[in-house]
Amino acid sequence: MDMQNFEHLKKFESNNWSGGVTTQLFIYPPTADYQQLNFSFRISTATVTTEKSDFTTLPRVSRKLMVLSGETTLYHENHHTKQLKKFDVDKFEGAWKTSSIGKCTDFNLMTIGKTTGEIEAVVIKKDQHLVYPIENKWDWVFIYLFSGKLTLLLNNKKIEINQGNLLVLNETVIHSLELEGIEHSELIFSKISV
Repeated sequence: MDMQNFEHLKKFESNNWSGGVTTQLFIYPPTADYQQLNFSFRISTATVTTEKSDFTTLPRVSRKLMVLSGETTLYHENHHTKQLKKFDVDKFEGAWKTSSIGKCTDFNLMTIGKTTGEIEAVVIKKDQHLVYPIENKWDWVFIYLFSGKLTLLLNNKKIEINQGNLLVLNETVIHSLELEGIEHSELIFSKISV
């Protein structure tokens, strides 16, 4: 894999919203503006600090939300209700009228148009070695380290990843990632096709 297709991001912008704080981890294309809804995809985390919150209506946006800590119940008016605990995922449309009950920290993947994606939680124990397979159908692979510390072996180089970091791989030709837990670690993989 060419290293120019790899980024290790450590600093992100956070903003307040009616239910708490949201942190944008990545948006594509980089010139896109979340408020304008002119992105192909956006990855973010949110901390919900109020017991009940209403989601912003986002026409044309498909959403996947995973609870990282706490619990919440999502109510999608005229659609479905889903209770989410740690690492549970709900899939819904941004145009739906959605509200939640429960305080939590969550991970969000938003896509527009033909862009599709999946999110998955992986837990690596201290000193555990994991080979994570990467299917070649994905244009982008993101690893968000929610907790812990680990190393990634990439092009014979060990890269240390700390809590809150995001690794960005795009147009990769690798078929797997080698990870090793320095500490007990919780990772969120996002795989996206544009």
